[in-house]
Amino acid sequence: MVQNWTPNSWRQKPIQQVPDFPDMAVLAAAEAQLATYPPLVFAGEARRLKSQLANVSEGKGFLLQGGDCAESFAEHGADTIRDFFRAFLQMAVVLTFGAQQPVVKVGRIAGQFAKPRSSNIEKQGDIELPSYRGDIINGIEFSEKARIPDPERQIMAYRQSAATLNLLRAFAMGGYANLDNVHQWMLGFVKESPQAERYRKLADRISETMDFMKAIGITPETNPNLRETDFFTSHEALLLGYEQALTRVDSTSGDWYATSGHMIWIGDRTRQADHAHIEYCRGIKNPLGLKCGPSLTADGLIELIDLLNPQNEAGRLTLICRFGHDKVAENLPRLIRAVEKEGRKVVWSCDPMHGNTITLNNYKTRPFERILSEVESFFQIHRAEGTHPGGIHIEMTGNDVTECTGGARALSGADLGDRYHTHCDPRLNADQALELAFLLAERMKGGRDEKRMVVNG
Repeated sequence: MVQNWTPNSWRQKPIQQVPDFPDMAVLAAAEAQLATYPPLVFAGEARRLKSQLANVSEGKGFLLQGGDCAESFAEHGADTIRDFFRAFLQMAVVLTFGAQQPVVKVGRIAGQFAKPRSSNIEKQGDIELPSYRGDIINGIEFSEKARIPDPERQIMAYRQSAATLNLLRAFAMGGYANLDNVHQWMLGFVKESPQAERYRKLADRISETMDFMKAIGITPETNPNLRETDFFTSHEALLLGYEQALTRVDSTSGDWYATSGHMIWIGDRTRQADHAHIEYCRGIKNPLGLKCGPSLTADGLIELIDLLNPQNEAGRLTLICRFGHDKVAENLPRLIRAVEKEGRKVVWSCDPMHGNTITLNNYKTRPFERILSEVESFFQIHRAEGTHPGGIHIEMTGNDVTECTGGARALSGADLGDRYHTHCDPRLNADQALELAFLLAERMKGGRDEKRMVVNG
């Protein structure tokens, strides 16, 4: 057991990004109700994810983590979940082909409702209201009533997460992820995109391989790995009352787990070593993510690693680096060297979204070329340092949105207003996400070729 820790010990610590609930008795009642509900995920599933991430930390896999910036109640539906899952599967199969390694699939879904904000107040004209903090806390509509934090929203978020997980499990284990369906994962609006032909060629090669395997008796019916896939969920552990209510003791190990998602992460704004979010996360056994921004010092990172992973357990901690395309070369090498010097076991993942947000035509957007530039730098730096570039963490959707500029279709600032649907930050659409996957696959293949040259040289 973790020393001097309980699921509510975080309440004795300073806390950032906390909503100002008007009635604490109503909040306590909602949290008490949540505490009686069944877990959303199970400890054994979280352990399986940790085992797969341990392989990634040793250079034997790649982490694909992505999904909505902030899930919404209004856009929840089977088609939205299906299209996201299809886009995710497409990315995963492209990356698997490029890396020639297992791809660990972790969605930002079924719990990604709360968002940190840079300001507590949003102003429109002469009117000031509390900032929108995600549907689990308040409403996005710019009205006084909508912006009041409402504890009942936590119950709604739980129920939506349960329904989403139910459908995701059916897709992952019920045959939808069967590699025989690799051609059917193509989303309609992507079929006419520049990525479509590249994907079709890859799908053809997979289908040919599947036909050969069937000819020698290896089929999806005899080998579950061909028809099923592991798919895990994750979100930022921002609303700690909600997390505490869903923190349960695992009956087989006696350890505490957050059952709100398989993996949870700590944001760049809430990673203070002596504050509530670190205190909560150090005591649960789930795999953890830690966002690492430009203000994080090397000594500060080692302190956080020691708090969150004192046993130096492989697969426990993923460092999600979010510097910005123009800051990654300055910041990433010093963190890698500190971690390597201390012999800490981590997964290195690149978040090329959050450091590359700009405003264009009154819309928040992210230029695709900046996203790609940060990813390129991430890979180059790890190769130079002799470490494994282990993952990518992106905000994406399966919908045909126009929120990030650039990509093969060259979306411009003038296009942003066409289908700008996000509740918070701009997301890659499925076409852009697939393009990024192909570019990543090429970098991975290049890295393998370099290793072969060194070995054979």
